[in-house]
Amino acid sequence: MRSSSTPPRFVPTLTEVVRPTAPAGTSSEPVAPAAPPLDSSGLEERVVLRVMQRVDLILERRLREVVGQLILEQTQTLAPRLRGEIELVLRETVSQALAQEASKTPGRP
Repeated sequence: MRSSSTPPRFVPTLTEVVRPTAPAGTSSEPVAPAAPPLDSSGLEERVVLRVMQRVDLILERRLREVVGQLILEQTQTLAPRLRGEIELVLRETVSQALAQEASKTPGRP
């Protein structure tokens, strides 16, 4: 049996101060929930979480800007080529339609 005054390593210990609250209905102000203890690992996790949230927001905004700019540039580069292709297809389609109409109509010059 141990005779030392310190508890064993794995015995749970109290880490936050619990203050009694007023009985229900005696106070007009709501009671705020107790804040988690400020141990270094919990604080570090909260800081990391907040930083990651900020990084996500900034990254999302920047990606939208960059992708939007790239799409605009590609569209401006692609537009003249598309117009040329559309014009070519349209000319061929109209020519074929006129040729078919001319071949079906006898007696026309």
